[in-house]
Formats: sequence, structure tokens, C-alpha cells
Amino acid sequence: MPDITVPVLVVGGGGCGLTTSILLSEHGIEHHLIERHADTSPLPKAHYLNQRTMEVFRQYGIADSIYEVGTPPKNMGKTRWVTSLGGDGELDGKTLFTLDSFGGGGLENKYAEDSPCLSSNYPQVRLEPLLRRHAEQRAPESIHFSRELVSFVQDDDGVDAVILDRNTQDTYTVRAQYMIAADGGKTVGPELGVTMEGPSGILDMVSTHFTADLSQYWEDDVLITWLVNPEGAGSWHSGAMAAMGPTWGKHSEEFVIHFTFRPDDPARFDEEAIVPRLRELLKLPDLEPQVHKVSHWILEGVLADRYQVGRIFLAGDAAHRHPPTTGLGLNTAIQDAHNLVWKLAAVLKGDAAPALLDTYEPERRLVGMRNVDWAMFTFLNHMVIDAGIGLSPEQPLELRTQVFRDLFSDTPMGETRRARAFEVANTQRTEFQAHDLEIGFAYHDGAVFPDGSEAPPRDPMGSVYYPTSRPGHRLPHAWLEHHGERVSTHDLGAPDTAFVLITGGQGENWASAADAAATKFGIRIKTVTIADSAEYTDPTGRWNELREISDAGAILVRPDNHVAWRSTEVVADPAGDLTRIVGTLLSR
Repeated sequence: MPDITVPVLVVGGGGCGLTTSILLSEHGIEHHLIERHADTSPLPKAHYLNQRTMEVFRQYGIADSIYEVGTPPKNMGKTRWVTSLGGDGELDGKTLFTLDSFGGGGLENKYAEDSPCLSSNYPQVRLEPLLRRHAEQRAPESIHFSRELVSFVQDDDGVDAVILDRNTQDTYTVRAQYMIAADGGKTVGPELGVTMEGPSGILDMVSTHFTADLSQYWEDDVLITWLVNPEGAGSWHSGAMAAMGPTWGKHSEEFVIHFTFRPDDPARFDEEAIVPRLRELLKLPDLEPQVHKVSHWILEGVLADRYQVGRIFLAGDAAHRHPPTTGLGLNTAIQDAHNLVWKLAAVLKGDAAPALLDTYEPERRLVGMRNVDWAMFTFLNHMVIDAGIGLSPEQPLELRTQVFRDLFSDTPMGETRRARAFEVANTQRTEFQAHDLEIGFAYHDGAVFPDGSEAPPRDPMGSVYYPTSRPGHRLPHAWLEHHGERVSTHDLGAPDTAFVLITGGQGENWASAADAAATKFGIRIKTVTIADSAEYTDPTGRWNELREISDAGAILVRPDNHVAWRSTEVVADPAGDLTRIVGTLLSR
């Protein structure tokens, strides 16, 4: 007999695994999480948390604790490119260009209009302990660090896993109905024969996390600074720096800088050379940084050929690994958990048949593929910026120096070169203004019921988001009024509510239809009427602009705030139609 029997085994206690635990707890699902390390990651890793991720955290009561300690919007609204931070040479300390980023500057109103949440920024070295506290508060007996997956087998009814307690060297067995691999792809995927498809081993990235007083060189509204200078020969070789807090703005105490080596360059492991290189790149010869950690990682853009193998699901880095550009790795991982957990909960509670779980892979894998491709594209686009400045890897130092002299010259051609460089740099909005990519993704094949309508346009540059209530898309955000309080359309559901049915002022037949469907399947469907005479009103008219249904129509929203189905008008048999739709969505 197994030592522990539990509905869900979660392998991995990083950002993805801990979020999965929190969401399972909110759905009332017992689980057992193991993490081989004794504590959360000591590396800064990911830091940007996009609006969709903050919406997930808001839905599950985590967002406010991140906003309290994360980067305020005023301190993360710009990205800049400079030749160096310090130095007194003719080309030192010069700003090439700046770009509004992450919903800052001129982007602020649009980002605020489209979501109840602003983006945030909080490095993973601090975020993971915060998530761990949330997970342990909700399920104190379920979170186990220093526990390692030794082996596992699955059958038609579940998964048997052998776990090693690394503190005592004792082993025990877990019998779970389902297992979620959030282990970064280190154990479960390879054992299952899952193939990671895509380019790997492209460059060796070196990240240095350090403390230093750079307040006289850092700008208060800048989160990321790119170094581009003659000595570095290009963006990634010179380095990219991000403020890591815990004080934000120009008084940030900690930073991380990333730069690249060729995978066959022996200097990539010479950590004694890191501080001298920092001084050289920043042009701060007297800098005495306190280096916390130097980490090496291989740049890749890979996607698992399968997200599900029987009763085992891959999420986060186990399913997709990206370049750091656009900050898609952790965000995609958290959104994987958001998609999977409500489906697991529905199946484990008997609300849905197990076939519902087969929708996880078709929904999330296409999003993962898009995000891996996008991250690789935006990573390589920095080399396009280098070309726009006039740099190429083959140039000798003398020629690169002349390129910068020409760029900053007070001449008509200097003005033209600067204009060209800025125009090319503006294409990097694909990284720093990826508003549509972040919140505009949709599910086309899965737990959705298409209505035959055309999809809204997609901005090929990823910036312009077009809200829609079309099935598969994220429910558009609009502020409503409920008993004198302002609430978002995203607040209409709750983690343990199966579905929400939104109707207009003439949708009274839909309420009885929802009751009939809920009774038949033994689930909860919350009906919300948005109208002048209803409990929920639309004081600004924004919901009326976005809903894309008449007053007699209805929108069925999943627990993850994606639209499952809609009827733009009244139908002859609302109860029959809705019952059929719900049954199909739940595979019942």
C-alpha cells in the first residue's frame, strides 16, 4: 500500500509549482507538492509579471501582496539604451534612445483600460518565497521541500511515485490520481519520452546578480538598461541590466546583468573575470559590487511535443523554455497552471468527465508555441537594432568606434543616423509593448464552443489589443457597479464557481436556463445580469461597447475567465441549448 494517497502530486516547487498548489487549494483539491531543493531559487531569474498573470494572481488573492513589494509603475515605465553608465570618454555615458515599456509612459491609459490589473515586476528570487508563504498558508501540510522524485509509473487509474526525503534519506510512496510536472523538464518529461522541439545550445548566457550603489547613474523610471558600445560589439555582448530592488527606482540596491558567450568559449566559466568585465562594460573602474550569484544557462527556444501523457501533465519550463526577452517564461507557466487546475478540479469533484483534461494540451500548447517563437524573435531583434546603429560583429574596434562617432556627430548625417537607429529600435516594441501578445491570446480548439464569428484582427507587432467576447478569448474587462462598489467583469466569478452566465436586461430566460443546466449536471452556474435596473450596472457604458451581444443574449464564462460560449441574441429554447452546451463542455 502507498504511504500517501492524494488526488494530485505536484513535482516542482518553483513559480509554476507553487502557483499550482495555491490554485488547487482555492479549488479545495488536496495535493502533495515536492521540491528537491531545500529552499526556493537563489537566482533572480524571471522578474516581469504581465497583466494576464497579475489577473490570475488577483483572482486568487495574491496580487495585492505582490503590488505591496513589487516595482511601482512609475519605476518600470521605460527601457533605455546607453553606451555606458559612467566614464568620461567622448562616447561614454550617452543615451541612444528610450522606449515606453510594460504599460508605462504613453501606454498607461490603454493598459489600464484593458485590464483591472497593471503589470508588476518582482524578481523570482523574492517572488518564490512569497508564493511559498501563500501556498503554505492554504495547505500547510502539502508543501514539501528537500523531497525528490526517484521514480514513477502510471496505470489507467493513477500514478505511483517513489519520493526521497533528502534530509533523512528515507523513501516513501505516493499514489495520486494525477501528476503535474512543474520540474523544469529535468525529470518527468525525459522519463516519459517527451521531446523538446526547437533550437537549443545557441549561446551561453551569463547572469550576474549583484549589489552596488548605482543611484547616480540609474534613472528613476527605467527598469531595464541595454549597454551598446564600441567595446561590446553589440547588445547581447555588452549586456542588459535590470533593477532588482528591493528599493525601486534609482535607489535600487540590487541588479542583474546578462551577457553572452559562445558555447565553446572557455572564458564563460571564468567567474573571477566577471567583476573586471562589469567595471569595463559599465565604465565604472572603481565599482566594488557585492556579487551574490553568477549563473550560466543555455539559450534555447524549445517546446514539448506533448503536454499530456496519460494522467501526467507538463507545465511551465517542463513544457516550454524561452529566451528571456518579453518575459514570457514564468508568465506562460503561471497561465498553464490557471488553465489546468480548474479542469482538474472539475474532474476530481465529478463535475466533468476526464475527457475535459484532454483540452489542456490543445489549448496551451499553441500558446506555448507562439510564445517560444515570439521570445526567440525578440531576442534576435536586438541584433537588428545593432545593425540599425551601424554595427556588425565583423567590424574591428576602430571601425565600431567610428560608427558611434558618426552616430553622435552634430551633422546632418549624424541626425539621419540617429533617426534611423531610433526607427529600428522602435521595432523592439515587440518585446516591451507586447500588450496583445500578453492578454489577447485565445483558445480555438478545446473547452470552447465556437460561434462561427470572425476573430478580431491581430497586430503583427503584438502591441494593439482588440477586446472581444468571442468564444475562446479572455473575457473583456470593464468596470461595473455592484451595490455602490466598483467591480470588474473579471470579478463576476469565483475560483470554485463552475461557470458564470452574463446576460443583458432582456435575458431573464437565460437565468432559468442556467438553473436547469446546473441542476442537471450538479454544478454551480452563477447568472449575472448587467443592466440599468439590475444589481450590476454599467455606469460608463464600457461593457456595452465590448459585450458584442444584444440585451437578450448571453455569454458563458469559464472559471479561468475565458469565454466558453455565447449567444448574441435570444434563442427559441434557452434551457435546451445551454444544457447541451454545458454538457458538451464538461464532456458529460
